[in-house]
Amino acid sequence: MRLKKSVKIVLGIIIVALVAGLATIFYLTQRVVMNPDGTVGNTAGNLNNEGLFCEYDGTVYFRNSFPGGGLFAMKPDETEFKRLNSLQIRNILAGGKYLYYYHTGISYEDSGFSGALGLRTFQRCKLNGSNATSLTTNMVVTGQLVNDYLYFLTASNDKVSFSKMKIDNSDEVKLADYQINPACAENGIIYYNGTQGNHFLHALDTATDAPREIWRGNLWNPVLDGDYFYYMDVAENYRLCRYSRSQNMVEVLTQERVECFNVGGGYVYYQTNGTDAALKCMSADGSNPTVIATGVYHNINMTSRYVYFQEFRDDSTIYHSPIGSSGYEVFQAAKEAAEK
Repeated sequence: MRLKKSVKIVLGIIIVALVAGLATIFYLTQRVVMNPDGTVGNTAGNLNNEGLFCEYDGTVYFRNSFPGGGLFAMKPDETEFKRLNSLQIRNILAGGKYLYYYHTGISYEDSGFSGALGLRTFQRCKLNGSNATSLTTNMVVTGQLVNDYLYFLTASNDKVSFSKMKIDNSDEVKLADYQINPACAENGIIYYNGTQGNHFLHALDTATDAPREIWRGNLWNPVLDGDYFYYMDVAENYRLCRYSRSQNMVEVLTQERVECFNVGGGYVYYQTNGTDAALKCMSADGSNPTVIATGVYHNINMTSRYVYFQEFRDDSTIYHSPIGSSGYEVFQAAKEAAEK
Protein backbone atom coordinates (compact mmCIF):
# COMPACT_ATOMS: atom_id res chain seq x y z
CA MET A 1 0.00 0.00 0.00
CA ARG A 2 2.75 2.43 0.97
CA LEU A 3 4.61 1.62 -2.28
CA LYS A 4 1.52 2.28 -4.39
CA LYS A 5 0.95 5.54 -2.54
CA SER A 6 4.56 6.57 -3.10
CA VAL A 7 4.27 5.76 -6.81
CA LYS A 8 1.11 7.89 -7.05
CA ILE A 9 2.85 10.80 -5.33
CA VAL A 10 5.86 10.55 -7.64
CA LEU A 11 3.61 10.33 -10.71
CA GLY A 12 1.65 13.34 -9.47
CA ILE A 13 4.84 15.35 -9.03
CA ILE A 14 6.01 14.36 -12.54
CA ILE A 15 2.68 15.34 -14.08
CA VAL A 16 2.64 18.72 -12.29
CA ALA A 17 6.23 19.37 -13.37
CA LEU A 18 5.42 18.37 -16.93
CA VAL A 19 2.38 20.63 -17.09
CA ALA A 20 4.37 23.50 -15.58
CA GLY A 21 7.15 22.89 -18.10
CA LEU A 22 4.76 22.87 -21.03
CA ALA A 23 3.09 26.03 -19.75
CA THR A 24 6.50 27.71 -19.50
CA ILE A 25 7.44 26.63 -23.02
CA PHE A 26 4.09 27.89 -24.35
CA TYR A 27 4.57 31.24 -22.59
CA LEU A 28 8.09 31.67 -23.91
CA THR A 29 7.12 30.78 -27.48
CA GLN A 30 4.06 33.07 -27.43
CA ARG A 31 5.61 35.97 -25.54
CA VAL A 32 6.23 39.02 -27.73
CA VAL A 33 9.89 40.01 -27.54
CA MET A 34 10.47 43.77 -27.38
CA ASN A 35 12.75 45.51 -29.88
CA PRO A 36 16.29 46.86 -29.51
CA ASP A 37 16.48 50.61 -28.89
CA GLY A 38 16.65 52.64 -32.08
CA THR A 39 14.41 50.30 -34.09
CA VAL A 40 12.68 51.89 -37.11
CA GLY A 41 10.49 49.65 -39.26
CA ASN A 42 11.14 50.96 -42.78
CA THR A 43 12.41 54.02 -44.63
CA ALA A 44 10.14 57.03 -45.08
CA GLY A 45 10.69 56.92 -48.85
CA ASN A 46 9.43 53.34 -49.06
CA LEU A 47 6.44 53.93 -46.78
CA ASN A 48 5.41 57.03 -48.76
CA ASN A 49 5.35 54.68 -51.77
CA GLU A 50 3.07 52.03 -50.22
CA GLY A 51 5.87 50.28 -48.27
CA LEU A 52 6.10 47.35 -50.70
CA PHE A 53 9.77 46.58 -49.98
CA CYS A 54 11.60 46.51 -46.65
CA GLU A 55 15.24 45.57 -46.11
CA TYR A 56 16.16 44.31 -42.65
CA ASP A 57 19.15 42.39 -41.30
CA GLY A 58 20.34 41.08 -44.66
CA THR A 59 16.90 40.17 -46.02
CA VAL A 60 14.49 42.03 -48.29
CA TYR A 61 10.80 41.46 -47.58
CA PHE A 62 8.49 42.49 -50.40
CA ARG A 63 5.07 42.21 -51.97
CA ASN A 64 5.46 40.04 -55.03
CA SER A 65 2.56 41.42 -57.04
CA PHE A 66 2.91 39.15 -60.05
CA PRO A 67 0.01 36.69 -60.42
CA GLY A 68 0.38 33.95 -57.81
CA GLY A 69 2.56 36.14 -55.59
CA GLY A 70 2.23 37.34 -52.01
CA LEU A 71 4.66 38.28 -49.26
CA PHE A 72 8.15 37.08 -50.18
CA ALA A 73 11.66 37.26 -48.75
CA MET A 74 14.91 37.36 -50.71
CA LYS A 75 18.54 38.42 -50.42
CA PRO A 76 19.39 42.02 -51.41
CA ASP A 77 21.07 40.64 -54.56
CA GLU A 78 17.72 39.11 -55.58
CA THR A 79 18.55 35.49 -54.84
CA GLU A 80 17.07 32.85 -52.48
CA PHE A 81 13.39 33.67 -52.89
CA LYS A 82 11.04 32.37 -50.23
CA ARG A 83 7.27 32.70 -50.08
CA LEU A 84 6.04 33.72 -46.61
CA ASN A 85 2.34 33.86 -47.47
CA SER A 86 0.00 34.44 -50.41
CA LEU A 87 -1.60 37.64 -49.15
CA GLN A 88 -1.80 40.98 -50.90
CA ILE A 89 -0.13 43.36 -48.47
CA ARG A 90 1.47 46.79 -48.15
CA ASN A 91 3.15 48.94 -45.48
CA ILE A 92 5.79 46.33 -44.63
CA LEU A 93 7.76 46.96 -41.42
CA ALA A 94 10.51 44.89 -39.80
CA GLY A 95 12.26 45.05 -36.46
CA GLY A 96 13.52 42.71 -33.77
CA LYS A 97 11.90 39.29 -34.18
CA TYR A 98 8.91 40.36 -36.27
CA LEU A 99 7.43 41.56 -39.52
CA TYR A 100 4.38 43.81 -39.70
CA TYR A 101 2.16 44.53 -42.69
CA TYR A 102 -1.29 45.67 -43.71
CA HIS A 103 -3.31 42.84 -45.24
CA THR A 104 -5.78 44.23 -47.78
CA GLY A 105 -8.13 41.26 -47.44
CA ILE A 106 -7.11 39.75 -50.79
CA SER A 107 -5.12 36.60 -51.57
CA TYR A 108 -3.08 35.93 -54.70
CA GLU A 109 -3.73 32.23 -54.27
CA ASP A 110 -6.34 30.40 -56.36
CA SER A 111 -8.52 33.38 -57.29
CA GLY A 112 -5.77 35.78 -58.32
CA PHE A 113 -6.40 39.43 -57.59
CA SER A 114 -10.14 39.27 -57.06
CA GLY A 115 -10.60 36.71 -54.32
CA ALA A 116 -11.55 38.11 -50.93
CA LEU A 117 -9.80 36.19 -48.17
CA GLY A 118 -11.12 38.03 -45.15
CA LEU A 119 -11.07 41.24 -43.18
CA ARG A 120 -8.54 43.95 -43.86
CA THR A 121 -6.18 43.85 -40.92
CA PHE A 122 -2.76 45.00 -39.77
CA GLN A 123 -0.76 41.94 -38.78
CA ARG A 124 2.38 40.93 -36.90
CA CYS A 125 4.24 37.71 -37.71
CA LYS A 126 7.63 36.16 -37.14
CA LEU A 127 10.37 36.92 -39.65
CA ASN A 128 9.72 33.57 -41.34
CA GLY A 129 6.05 34.46 -41.85
CA SER A 130 4.65 32.17 -39.15
CA ASN A 131 2.39 33.02 -36.19
CA ALA A 132 0.49 35.82 -37.93
CA THR A 133 -1.61 37.80 -35.46
CA SER A 134 -4.11 40.60 -36.19
CA LEU A 135 -3.34 43.81 -34.29
CA THR A 136 -6.11 46.06 -35.61
CA THR A 137 -8.88 45.89 -38.18
CA ASN A 138 -8.88 49.66 -38.67
CA MET A 139 -8.10 50.95 -42.16
CA VAL A 140 -4.39 51.80 -41.89
CA VAL A 141 -3.35 54.59 -44.27
CA THR A 142 0.27 54.33 -43.16
CA GLY A 143 2.14 53.01 -40.14
CA GLN A 144 5.65 53.06 -38.73
CA LEU A 145 7.49 51.02 -36.11
CA VAL A 146 9.52 53.04 -33.61
CA ASN A 147 11.21 51.03 -30.85
CA ASP A 148 8.42 49.02 -29.14
CA TYR A 149 5.47 50.92 -30.60
CA LEU A 150 3.55 51.00 -33.85
CA TYR A 151 2.34 54.45 -34.90
CA PHE A 152 -0.73 54.41 -37.17
CA LEU A 153 -2.62 56.87 -39.30
CA THR A 154 -6.05 55.28 -39.75
CA ALA A 155 -9.19 56.31 -41.62
CA SER A 156 -12.85 55.49 -41.04
CA ASN A 157 -15.99 57.16 -42.42
CA ASP A 158 -14.02 60.14 -43.77
CA LYS A 159 -12.39 60.67 -40.36
CA VAL A 160 -8.73 60.12 -39.61
CA SER A 161 -6.98 59.25 -36.37
CA PHE A 162 -3.34 59.07 -35.34
CA SER A 163 -2.58 56.49 -32.63
CA LYS A 164 0.13 54.31 -31.16
CA MET A 165 0.05 50.70 -29.98
CA LYS A 166 2.67 48.53 -28.31
CA ILE A 167 3.83 45.65 -30.50
CA ASP A 168 2.21 43.11 -28.13
CA ASN A 169 -1.17 44.73 -28.93
CA SER A 170 -1.37 46.58 -25.60
CA ASP A 171 -1.23 50.21 -24.49
CA GLU A 172 -3.17 51.68 -27.42
CA VAL A 173 -3.39 55.49 -27.20
CA LYS A 174 -5.02 58.00 -29.54
CA LEU A 175 -2.64 60.91 -30.10
CA ALA A 176 -4.48 63.12 -32.59
CA ASP A 177 -7.71 63.32 -34.57
CA TYR A 178 -6.02 64.83 -37.63
CA GLN A 179 -3.54 63.65 -40.24
CA ILE A 180 0.01 62.87 -39.09
CA ASN A 181 2.21 60.78 -41.35
CA PRO A 182 4.62 58.78 -39.12
CA ALA A 183 6.78 57.46 -41.99
CA CYS A 184 9.86 59.62 -41.33
CA ALA A 185 11.52 58.48 -38.09
CA GLU A 186 15.01 58.47 -36.61
CA ASN A 187 16.38 57.96 -33.08
CA GLY A 188 12.94 57.85 -31.48
CA ILE A 189 11.71 61.02 -33.23
CA ILE A 190 8.93 61.11 -35.85
CA TYR A 191 9.22 64.01 -38.32
CA TYR A 192 6.14 65.09 -40.23
CA ASN A 193 4.63 68.00 -42.14
CA GLY A 194 1.81 69.91 -40.54
CA THR A 195 -1.75 69.54 -41.81
CA GLN A 196 -3.54 71.96 -39.47
CA GLY A 197 -3.25 75.41 -41.02
CA ASN A 198 0.36 75.04 -42.17
CA HIS A 199 2.82 72.57 -43.65
CA PHE A 200 5.71 73.32 -41.29
CA LEU A 201 8.12 70.57 -40.27
CA HIS A 202 7.26 69.10 -36.88
CA ALA A 203 8.87 66.52 -34.61
CA LEU A 204 7.16 64.09 -32.24
CA ASP A 205 9.36 62.72 -29.46
CA THR A 206 8.06 59.17 -29.01
CA ALA A 207 9.48 59.03 -25.46
CA THR A 208 6.94 61.66 -24.37
CA ASP A 209 4.58 61.90 -27.38
CA ALA A 210 5.20 65.66 -27.23
CA PRO A 211 5.23 67.44 -30.63
CA ARG A 212 7.20 70.56 -31.48
CA GLU A 213 7.69 72.78 -34.50
CA ILE A 214 11.24 72.65 -35.89
CA TRP A 215 11.18 74.52 -39.22
CA ARG A 216 8.69 76.82 -40.95
CA GLY A 217 8.93 75.37 -44.42
CA ASN A 218 6.03 74.55 -46.72
CA LEU A 219 6.63 70.87 -47.25
CA TRP A 220 5.01 67.51 -47.90
CA ASN A 221 6.25 63.97 -47.25
CA PRO A 222 9.63 64.73 -45.64
CA VAL A 223 12.31 62.06 -46.04
CA LEU A 224 15.38 62.31 -43.80
CA ASP A 225 18.70 61.23 -45.31
CA GLY A 226 21.76 62.20 -43.27
CA ASP A 227 21.71 65.96 -42.63
CA TYR A 228 18.95 66.63 -45.15
CA PHE A 229 15.17 66.54 -45.25
CA TYR A 230 14.03 65.92 -48.83
CA TYR A 231 10.51 67.12 -49.52
CA MET A 232 7.97 68.35 -52.05
CA ASP A 233 7.58 72.16 -51.93
CA VAL A 234 3.83 72.76 -51.65
CA ALA A 235 4.00 76.50 -52.41
CA GLU A 236 6.05 75.98 -55.58
CA ASN A 237 4.00 73.39 -57.48
CA TYR A 238 5.50 70.47 -55.53
CA ARG A 239 9.01 70.88 -56.85
CA LEU A 240 11.62 68.77 -55.06
CA CYS A 241 13.87 70.44 -52.47
CA ARG A 242 16.07 69.54 -49.55
CA TYR A 243 16.61 71.32 -46.24
CA SER A 244 19.90 71.12 -44.31
CA ARG A 245 19.42 70.75 -40.57
CA SER A 246 22.93 71.89 -39.72
CA GLN A 247 23.05 74.86 -42.10
CA ASN A 248 19.36 75.87 -41.98
CA MET A 249 19.46 76.16 -45.76
CA VAL A 250 17.18 75.10 -48.63
CA GLU A 251 18.37 73.76 -51.99
CA VAL A 252 16.03 73.40 -54.98
CA LEU A 253 16.76 70.07 -56.69
CA THR A 254 14.34 70.37 -59.62
CA GLN A 255 11.75 72.90 -60.75
CA GLU A 256 9.57 70.14 -62.19
CA ARG A 257 6.39 69.10 -60.41
CA VAL A 258 7.06 65.84 -58.58
CA GLU A 259 4.34 63.27 -57.90
CA CYS A 260 6.39 60.90 -55.73
CA PHE A 261 10.03 60.30 -54.85
CA ASN A 262 12.46 58.18 -52.86
CA VAL A 263 15.99 58.73 -51.59
CA GLY A 264 18.83 56.31 -50.88
CA GLY A 265 22.34 55.24 -51.81
CA GLY A 266 23.33 58.75 -52.86
CA TYR A 267 20.47 59.08 -55.38
CA VAL A 268 16.98 60.51 -55.65
CA TYR A 269 14.36 58.78 -57.81
CA TYR A 270 11.32 60.87 -58.69
CA GLN A 271 8.30 60.92 -61.00
CA THR A 272 7.61 64.12 -62.94
CA ASN A 273 4.26 65.36 -64.21
CA GLY A 274 3.01 66.84 -67.50
CA THR A 275 3.33 66.00 -71.19
CA ASP A 276 6.90 64.78 -70.73
CA ALA A 277 6.16 62.73 -67.62
CA ALA A 278 8.99 60.38 -66.71
CA LEU A 279 10.62 58.48 -63.89
CA LYS A 280 13.96 60.16 -63.31
CA CYS A 281 17.08 59.73 -61.20
CA MET A 282 19.55 62.33 -59.98
CA SER A 283 22.40 62.51 -57.52
CA ALA A 284 21.43 63.39 -53.95
CA ASP A 285 22.55 67.02 -54.51
CA GLY A 286 20.31 67.42 -57.58
CA SER A 287 23.04 67.00 -60.19
CA ASN A 288 23.05 64.70 -63.23
CA PRO A 289 19.30 64.19 -63.73
CA THR A 290 18.64 61.17 -65.95
CA VAL A 291 15.45 59.74 -67.44
CA ILE A 292 14.97 56.12 -66.36
CA ALA A 293 11.59 55.46 -68.00
CA THR A 294 9.16 57.68 -69.93
CA GLY A 295 5.55 57.63 -68.83
CA VAL A 296 3.89 57.61 -65.43
CA TYR A 297 5.22 55.35 -62.67
CA HIS A 298 4.66 55.08 -58.93
CA ASN A 299 5.36 52.87 -55.90
CA ILE A 300 9.07 53.74 -56.01
CA ASN A 301 10.73 51.51 -53.40
CA MET A 302 14.45 51.18 -52.69
CA THR A 303 16.79 48.66 -51.09
CA SER A 304 20.56 48.82 -50.72
CA ARG A 305 21.03 47.38 -54.22
CA TYR A 306 17.97 48.11 -56.34
CA VAL A 307 15.12 50.51 -57.01
CA TYR A 308 11.71 48.98 -57.74
CA PHE A 309 8.71 50.69 -59.33
CA GLN A 310 5.43 50.04 -61.12
CA GLU A 311 3.60 51.62 -64.02
CA PHE A 312 0.55 53.66 -63.08
CA ARG A 313 -2.61 51.53 -63.45
CA ASP A 314 -0.56 48.32 -63.59
CA ASP A 315 0.17 47.19 -60.05
CA SER A 316 0.94 43.61 -61.03
CA THR A 317 4.21 44.10 -62.94
CA ILE A 318 7.33 45.08 -60.98
CA TYR A 319 10.26 46.78 -62.70
CA HIS A 320 13.71 47.05 -61.18
CA SER A 321 16.98 48.87 -61.79
CA PRO A 322 20.34 48.71 -60.01
CA ILE A 323 20.84 51.82 -57.86
CA GLY A 324 22.53 54.50 -59.98
CA SER A 325 21.88 52.71 -63.28
CA SER A 326 20.01 54.29 -66.19
CA GLY A 327 18.49 51.02 -67.42
CA TYR A 328 15.52 49.03 -66.15
CA GLU A 329 13.65 45.81 -66.88
CA VAL A 330 10.85 43.57 -65.62
CA PHE A 331 11.72 41.87 -62.32
CA GLN A 332 11.67 38.48 -64.02
CA ALA A 333 13.04 36.48 -61.09
CA ALA A 334 10.13 37.61 -58.90
CA LYS A 335 7.67 36.71 -61.65
CA GLU A 336 9.13 33.20 -61.87
CA ALA A 337 9.11 32.81 -58.07
CA ALA A 338 5.40 33.78 -57.98
CA GLU A 339 4.56 31.16 -60.59
CA LYS A 340 6.13 28.29 -58.62
